[in-house]
Amino acid sequence: MKVLVSEQIAQKGLEKLTEEGAVVDIKTTLTRQELLEVIGDYEALIVRSNTKVNEELYQKATRLKVVGRAGNGVDNIDMEGATKRGIIVVNTPESNVVSAAELTLGLLFATCRNIPQLHNRLKDRVWDRSGLKGMELQGKTAGIVGLGRIGSLVATRLKSFGMNIIAYDPYISDTRFKNLGVEKKEKLADLMGACDILTVHTPKTEETYGIIGKEQFKAAKKGLTVINCARAGIVNEEALMEALQAKVVKRAGIDVLEGEPQATSPLLEFDNVIVTPHAGADTVEAQDNVGITVAQEVISALRGEMVPNAVNLPTLPIQAMDTIKSYLRLGETLGKMYYQLEKEAVDKVEILYRGEAAALETSVISLAILKGLFEPVLKERVNYVNASLIAKSRGVTVTESKESTTNNYLTLITLKVGSKGKVFTISGTIFGKGELRILEINGYEFDVNPMPYMLIAENIDKPGVVGQMGTLLGAGKVNIATMQLGRKTTDQRAMMVLTVDSEVSKETLDFLGGIEGILKVRFVKI
Repeated sequence: MKVLVSEQIAQKGLEKLTEEGAVVDIKTTLTRQELLEVIGDYEALIVRSNTKVNEELYQKATRLKVVGRAGNGVDNIDMEGATKRGIIVVNTPESNVVSAAELTLGLLFATCRNIPQLHNRLKDRVWDRSGLKGMELQGKTAGIVGLGRIGSLVATRLKSFGMNIIAYDPYISDTRFKNLGVEKKEKLADLMGACDILTVHTPKTEETYGIIGKEQFKAAKKGLTVINCARAGIVNEEALMEALQAKVVKRAGIDVLEGEPQATSPLLEFDNVIVTPHAGADTVEAQDNVGITVAQEVISALRGEMVPNAVNLPTLPIQAMDTIKSYLRLGETLGKMYYQLEKEAVDKVEILYRGEAAALETSVISLAILKGLFEPVLKERVNYVNASLIAKSRGVTVTESKESTTNNYLTLITLKVGSKGKVFTISGTIFGKGELRILEINGYEFDVNPMPYMLIAENIDKPGVVGQMGTLLGAGKVNIATMQLGRKTTDQRAMMVLTVDSEVSKETLDFLGGIEGILKVRFVKI
């Protein structure tokens, strides 16, 4: 696992990468051309916000499997190009939320009480408070744009100062507003006209870029305080400058500037604007968290494991990982069985979730099934990112259905693979603390704990077949761990599932296939 770190991360993150067995190259001073020349040697790239990960880089990065963004925003990363190539993009959205929320409060205090200006006067040996009267927070109304992770933390903290909290976020449920004790504003203009302090905490997207502009400042209450610790451009700088000149905005605290890190913003000319150089995550605790988290996610991605903060995958909360990990393993196992038992090209995939499985994030489990399905036959890498794209490119229709109950088990996943008018089925469940079980293959019922090496044979249901299987496996020096038999009495057929301790040679498989009564025998690797 070769990892290139092109921008600095915490030492603890670098140590984590090394501990996990990665070869780490720290090259934070590369020119763009130098980066393009060396990126082809690496499976992973760790960046912050300055490295542009785009089509130009992807064309050179022929071995790249994962891009780790040490931080939250990914606007410097071409997501479509990554997804098309099966490159996982991970970030660390939870690692610096407390630091970002606390800097928001710091800038709010600093602006409302003119702390930097008073500090500078006294440092110049001038004891003078004139013209710098502050504003108390108690009783004032704070308007929050974006009530996600950071916005929620800010809301909770501002409430403790006796403030009224209103917020605008069309993507957050009314229940969450209610639980946080925050009044919901349906229109941004209504929020602008009601708040004394405006703070933004949305990601930077096409929808949110410039969301606070000239029209919004026209609706604002005069004397507004503006805080932006989110992303440059969410508050339009030209509009903010005009609002400051018109005294609609009395003061501002800004941590993010257009064109950063070049300090050329016109906002730097205003004495009543306090600025910091994108320091929202710049605490010891946050940087350690970011470094360790991005390191672990990169390693997990390189190992083919599910990553909770993979940006180009369905969102999966960290707290859900422990619950869903076993289902991902089960889904991948069910998928892997098809092409090792059948040889026909797939036309259609149907996935039925029943019982407890139906209440989970099934879209991610379906990706695990598709990943397992295509891995045995495609030389190209298949992962959670490109599995659905591969299915689409191969003309495979994928459907999901859910039922809240199931007859004999608490949870059940059934995979149906359609091919040339035939349907292959396989079902599985989870027992206890993540124990996988295969319960059915093509109508034959079992209770099999899937193992790395298995033999699956369909045969005429008659005496002597099982004994001959054991004899020939013994002659081939293959040790049987377990064996189960499923029967169909209607057509006198049976299926054997054997878990074995080693791979089975082609010669031994040929001998097994020659046993009278054996219809088909396959060696399966999970």
